[in-house]
Amino acid sequence: MVEQSDRAPLLDWEEIPPGAVTAVPTAVTYSPTRNITAVVVSRDKPPGCGFARQQPPGSTLPFPGVTARGQWEEKDQIVAVFVVTFDTRSGNMVEWCLPHDVNLDGVEFKSMASGSHRITSDFIYFRKGKYFGLACFANMPVESELERGARMKSVGILSPSYTLLYRYMHFLENQVRHQLHCPGQYSPLEAFYEDKKAVLPPTGNGLVSLCPTWTVSAINRCMHPEMKITHPAGCMSQFIQFFGEQIMVLWKFVLLRKRLLIFSPPPIGVVCYRVYCCCCLANASIPGIGGSVPELRPFFYINIADISTLETEFSYVACTTEKIFEDKKELYDVYIDNQNVKTHRSHLQPLLRLNAADKENIITQFFMELNNRIFQTLCEVAGSSDPTITADHMRAMGLDPQGDRSFLEDLLEVYGIDVTLLIDNLCCS
Repeated sequence: MVEQSDRAPLLDWEEIPPGAVTAVPTAVTYSPTRNITAVVVSRDKPPGCGFARQQPPGSTLPFPGVTARGQWEEKDQIVAVFVVTFDTRSGNMVEWCLPHDVNLDGVEFKSMASGSHRITSDFIYFRKGKYFGLACFANMPVESELERGARMKSVGILSPSYTLLYRYMHFLENQVRHQLHCPGQYSPLEAFYEDKKAVLPPTGNGLVSLCPTWTVSAINRCMHPEMKITHPAGCMSQFIQFFGEQIMVLWKFVLLRKRLLIFSPPPIGVVCYRVYCCCCLANASIPGIGGSVPELRPFFYINIADISTLETEFSYVACTTEKIFEDKKELYDVYIDNQNVKTHRSHLQPLLRLNAADKENIITQFFMELNNRIFQTLCEVAGSSDPTITADHMRAMGLDPQGDRSFLEDLLEVYGIDVTLLIDNLCCS
């Protein structure tokens, strides 16, 4: 849910995620009634969570967005909001934006991926200069000869960081549908921008900052910040399941700071998550490691307009829907098409072969990520205003809402996590 702050109490842009419950739910509440010593609740953690991550003495928290005394906390910093439309005569174009003088050159192509006319909806992460963007796209059939039977729009935002953009996914999805049905009605977007607009100091260097200054100096500038998502299958778990053993090949290329380009036809949203996950494979928390190597930059979605930028990059991970990039081998070291990972660099080709250690590591990594996903979701739900586990939450954890119900019941009891489990009645679904 996107929450409206008290800065604009009279301007209603608040959105609630769609998804009506059609099944008859049975609520089962679990409380920490077993051994009270098993319940560890940190003062900085939300109530209701029966566990807390332990930090070693003297350590700092590596991810922005966490709340701890004396730590930097990432704030909402929306520097632009915009609407892009497809015009049958002019092509992609920005039809409206705030602020009116913001430079959005190229955003009309970044927020509406090539080939999107073949799908009904999508979301896209991208980079625009020193900012990151998130746009939601929708395509609606209309009875209009002028529009050639289809109306296509994207509604998006720009921010200095990609880590909080997920908060506005549902809002953007609803707003792009609103723009399709009621073109030109921008009041909710105006209210949103007034509520969330950033006041940014000039940096002067035009570079993208992935981490705050304290993270770069105290931990490791190669540690990528946490990017929470709304994809129901999860992020890293889905990434590992998709690539399987090939993830060890990707890990080696990422650690070597190679240029990785992922091709996929639309929709491109889930592929943007794969870009992020690839970058995370290079994470390390040892101070000083990585200071002398190129920074691994998540470019997310790119198109042919980004060619000149890519020509100067030493290390990046990006995705595209444009097959023409496969022939431009000077722009990348590793090309990924579906689960097929390949390289034209002869000295890198031996790394494409898996060894025995690779196959063992992937199993360990998969279960560690799966465990983290389950406990992170349970902790966030337990600390929320509505501590209820739904079928969508179970799918996000990689669990089956029916087949894993009893497992989750026992897990909640063992770890003393205080939530309500909402069980769907199969006969009514």
